[in-house]
Amino acid sequence: MRVTRLIAGLALGLASTISLADDPDQAIRKTLDALQLGLPIESIGESPMSGIYQVQLKGGRMLYTSADGQYLMQGYLYHVKDGKPVNLTEQAESRSIAKEINAVPTSEMVVFSPKEPAKAHITVFTDTDCGYCQKLHSEVPELNRRGIEVRYMAFPRQGIGSHGYNSLVSVWCSKDRQAAMDKAKSREELPPATCANPVAKQFELGQLIGVNGTPAIVLGNGQMIPGYQPAPQLAKIALEAK
Repeated sequence: MRVTRLIAGLALGLASTISLADDPDQAIRKTLDALQLGLPIESIGESPMSGIYQVQLKGGRMLYTSADGQYLMQGYLYHVKDGKPVNLTEQAESRSIAKEINAVPTSEMVVFSPKEPAKAHITVFTDTDCGYCQKLHSEVPELNRRGIEVRYMAFPRQGIGSHGYNSLVSVWCSKDRQAAMDKAKSREELPPATCANPVAKQFELGQLIGVNGTPAIVLGNGQMIPGYQPAPQLAKIALEAK
């Protein structure tokens, strides 16, 4: 799982802006509003640890705060159960990421499916100019053979208007997206094509859930794996996470 250090060990001296009469939800929201970080809050509630509240951000990230909102931190909260640590933060973040990914229809993706019904799927944020993305794509037939459906979403690393962005637009605007993706990942230059497409929207979604490089692989349970993984290893992980 990615480790996004949005805020680490931050103590906030904002008592003058927070009334003691505020309930925790109001106090925490006032704190985050005062910081002007533009954080999209999905929910605020008590965490499993007494006296600590958790702030679920849209896209997966989790923050922890005091009830009065004056202390804020980001990190992993573990529950030690039967002598083994369970990462509660990672579980919550993965559920949120899965929710965002599942809201995207597969018709807006480039999908490579096995001949037989898929046993599991992965969603890959990809850039056609990325060397490790090209390497991963060369192993898609092997992933399919092992029962893994590969769903591509666009993530032009150099941003909107870059060569990678234009290449991804051409893929998504092709009559045969799979064939176009094959060519692009083989470093063939695609004929320029334009249409109404989801490339910019998917790039924005990737940033929201914490993608900062490609390939970024999201398992069926929302767990994110940054970077290339060999097909046998990736298939095993995907099957375990379905």
